[in-house]
Amino acid sequence: MTQVVTVFPRKVATRDPVFITMKDGVRLAATIWLPEDADERPVPAILELIPYRRRDGTVFRDMKMHPYVAGHGFACCRVDIRGSGDSEGLLSDEYTELEQEDACEIIAWLAGQPWCTGAVGMTGISWGGFNALQVAVRRPPALKAIIALCCSDDRYADDVHYYGGNLLTEDGMWSSFILGLGALPPDPQIVGPRWRSMWRERLEATSCWSSTWLRHQRRDAYWKRGSVCEDFAAIDIPVYAISGWDDTYFNAVPRLMAGLTGPRKGLIGPWTHAYPFLGEPGPAIHYLKEAIRWWRHWLEGIDDGLMEEPAYTTYLKDSHRPAHCYPDHPGRWVRDPAWPSPNVQDKVLFLNAGTLENDPTEGAPMRLRSPVTAGRDCGRYGGYGRNVPDMAGDQRREDGVGLCFETSPLDADMDLLGAPALDITLGSDSASGTLTARLCEVFEDGVSTLVTWGALNLRHRASFENPSPVPVGEPVRLRLSLNHCGRRIGRGNRLRLVLSNQHWPVLWPQPAMPTFTVAPGTSRLTLPVRTPQPDDGLRLFDDAEISPPVAMDVLEDEAHSRLLAIEAATRRETLTLTSNHGRIHLPDRGNETWSRVSDCMSITEDDPLSARLDTGWVLGYRSGEANAEATSRVVVTATEEKFRLEWRLEVRENGERIFEREGGEWIDRDHL
Repeated sequence: MTQVVTVFPRKVATRDPVFITMKDGVRLAATIWLPEDADERPVPAILELIPYRRRDGTVFRDMKMHPYVAGHGFACCRVDIRGSGDSEGLLSDEYTELEQEDACEIIAWLAGQPWCTGAVGMTGISWGGFNALQVAVRRPPALKAIIALCCSDDRYADDVHYYGGNLLTEDGMWSSFILGLGALPPDPQIVGPRWRSMWRERLEATSCWSSTWLRHQRRDAYWKRGSVCEDFAAIDIPVYAISGWDDTYFNAVPRLMAGLTGPRKGLIGPWTHAYPFLGEPGPAIHYLKEAIRWWRHWLEGIDDGLMEEPAYTTYLKDSHRPAHCYPDHPGRWVRDPAWPSPNVQDKVLFLNAGTLENDPTEGAPMRLRSPVTAGRDCGRYGGYGRNVPDMAGDQRREDGVGLCFETSPLDADMDLLGAPALDITLGSDSASGTLTARLCEVFEDGVSTLVTWGALNLRHRASFENPSPVPVGEPVRLRLSLNHCGRRIGRGNRLRLVLSNQHWPVLWPQPAMPTFTVAPGTSRLTLPVRTPQPDDGLRLFDDAEISPPVAMDVLEDEAHSRLLAIEAATRRETLTLTSNHGRIHLPDRGNETWSRVSDCMSITEDDPLSARLDTGWVLGYRSGEANAEATSRVVVTATEEKFRLEWRLEVRENGERIFEREGGEWIDRDHL
């Protein structure tokens, strides 16, 4: 249960707007929460730098978090990135050099304020987690520590663009959101009469960012920039890496734990793409207490034993049946001294004829040719909340269109913590193809729950930077690492490994439909089995506490749906995910905001070139003179040799169309 706290050790003042001027004269808009007496008793500062409109976008979570931390003796500074919200300038892409330079200037500005001790931390979730890591590489003198949540150290490996050398449909969905969000005006109440000229400047600079992302289909210099895994040693300050098992970015936490050499902690809970105090799915935790302990240790030098505690904390989910959304995950907290952990040992199982066994057994070759619709029940690439039906459902249909390997019923519980890995030898009748591996827990009645999965574009089998065709008809040895997981497999249930060579609509299909051949006994699955420890299941975190949320009037409730339509005559399947995020009025600032999205993914049976993504947002904003609504749309299709990207943006003011722009282009497929 989350508790709202109204009284803090120090009374909190809010300063908004605060404009921070960059060296080129551009002013960035900020909200700062800090103790009322900070001018007499200076405090450390904590920066969050993101583009999601601080006064009407992230305010719903900001007010629950930043005043709470400020009330415990810190100055929390939430800044709109250049070209977003109420900040001047233009925003042209994710994680630009200019964005990181601005961050370093902001940090120096914070450190020099009379109410600041000179020590600064940086934090953020998603975009804010990415740039916290990236700015740490630049080593601004005043930056002493960071907390990076739900982000990645590797922009190519598992952000929203590519995965395993495959194009993610999330790429187009994400660019559609950014296209619409960037078309909303700044707040006239904050920037004054300049708001319309600032708005017009943004609109005239409109472009679809997928145009850039689709032109970098391999792990080239574009993706290496901002990927801190390129040089972990460049980060010399303490890092706390946090994510959730139902999010997209949890793989980065163990990678950071293993790659960094300085002080570090890792935490993975049961959550989706959300701060841990929001706890979706639950259980939520008192994340703000944990963050304050971190900041006190590294920004104030107050040691309460934080760094003597085990470095790697994870939520080990219990065995449970599948659902498209969960209010809570059953399970328990476990702690390990480091990652890799001495408590985790490899267990090897061989892929025999339909079985997973301790010893290899030869047999007749097995063939794999999945329909293009394989993957439809596997959920979205990443989850976005307890009420959004985007998790994987019952996998029995998916298992039936793949190549299955299964254990006998387990005679004892088995705890998995880490990344299962598949070492496989296969042959292919095509120079292209994707191998997908899903690990499922199968209950006695046949219900199949997805535990984890992984995929690899076989042209990237040796290098994500320099892909090459698959030698047709020759055996190919490759290694496929599945996503990390933390999961108990229940006694009496079975583990099932399912191979397929399609994973729509998460991954864009290859042009060909290959047939793979696998010989029994030649491949193996390595499982990371964790030995239970005496302190497993301890209550490590208090119930969540927050500061009072922003006052709001709900004018329209949120609603979410997942609809699968199958046209029998044309054999076309269409999966549509819709989310109406409602309409909210914020009386304390006199503005109103609303948004809704539809993601439509369709494909015709046995025709990978029929794949189509049609994704669009409606985002609205009203404040003072401004009354605007932006409608964005991105459509992606493909031929055998090229992707087709089409996009459109329409902006209305007071119901009248004032701006529209659209584009269309063909982009060569590069080993995709």
